[in-house]
Amino acid sequence: MTTRPPKETRDPVARKKARHLSPGKRSRAMHAMSARAAQGRFVLQVCEDCGEATYPPRDACPVCWGELDWEDQPNGATVLCETSVRVSTNLYFRDHLPWRMGKVALDAGPVALVHLHRSLGPDDRAVVRAMLDRGGNAALFALPSPGDIDMTDPQLREFVVPITGKTVLVSDARSAIGLEVVKAMHAAGAALVVAGMAPPDRRLGAGEEVLSLEGVQQMPLDITDQTSLSEALSKVGGPLDIVINTARYVRAGGVSSGGNLVDQRHAFDVSAMGLSRLAQATGPMLAGRSHGAFVDLISSDALIGSANHAGFAAAEAARLALLQSFRHEMRGGGVRVMSVFTGPVDDEHHQKVPPPKVAPRRIASAIVDALTQGREQTCVGDVAQDAMARWLDDPALYAREKNL
Repeated sequence: MTTRPPKETRDPVARKKARHLSPGKRSRAMHAMSARAAQGRFVLQVCEDCGEATYPPRDACPVCWGELDWEDQPNGATVLCETSVRVSTNLYFRDHLPWRMGKVALDAGPVALVHLHRSLGPDDRAVVRAMLDRGGNAALFALPSPGDIDMTDPQLREFVVPITGKTVLVSDARSAIGLEVVKAMHAAGAALVVAGMAPPDRRLGAGEEVLSLEGVQQMPLDITDQTSLSEALSKVGGPLDIVINTARYVRAGGVSSGGNLVDQRHAFDVSAMGLSRLAQATGPMLAGRSHGAFVDLISSDALIGSANHAGFAAAEAARLALLQSFRHEMRGGGVRVMSVFTGPVDDEHHQKVPPPKVAPRRIASAIVDALTQGREQTCVGDVAQDAMARWLDDPALYAREKNL
């Protein structure tokens, strides 16, 4: 039996409370820090000449006026002092007062003003993370050691996507990845997991047990069919908080050799146009939620391409471009749009691909981690991590080496 989250009750003639975003104006240097924070990195600027680390981001070293480079740093710190902001003219902070702030001495050197978790006080040791606020901008947040983090802290919840008690839609729960995602969302405490059952209809074996769990609702859903998508969303029990798009169509083949135009067309229909259909249908629903999030699973082949999976890689590249545009659109509503990159998966679509391959369970775990950490971009497995690192370092060289 499927349980549904309780319906939200409010006066139907009352005006809905406006949801504001934290201040969004940032310097170019701060945007550079945000781009790295989106990958889950804790970075500071370090002077090329004197080696001094500095914060907040600047255009030149405050000690010797030398050039600054971004470098990963240890994120330990000691809390020096704390205070609570109780009055603010900013609309966002007025809705969330009181707001705890503190000064910390970073192990990397600088003293920084940070957002402070409610369990921390002066002289406590802390872990400082560069996290993205709802407007997509980086801010430093001081947290207790990972095993002691109280996720109910309302201030922390403004930087992450809680799963407990939420309604989650998984676009394709028939796949090995989709089944593991359904299981992981259920285990993480989601009130309702809507499992999209894409065609063709076939027996799932052990998957039937997962889809029969209390709090899991099966729903016919084909993101290549607008009618199917609209009907499925109209039957979702309660408001929608998180959408996880696991739909993909993986087929081998080149461009001029071994390519199948029917497969390539369907890959684009699933990866690119399917994403657009799903985003257009669920975007307005997510924008009305206090912790709305859209998570998309993308192949690392989207970064450069693949000679062996040319059509699939091209469709994934189009998907990535659309997702980046969608992310920009949804920031104004405070909705998180997250991308999870993966290399070959240990499933039926990559049987002929040699290891290393990523287990579907590991992908599902990474999606849960991305939501609870508020991380905009995640790479799962050695192949995806290596691809992203090489692409960021030298895209032209990686393009030449990828298909040698």
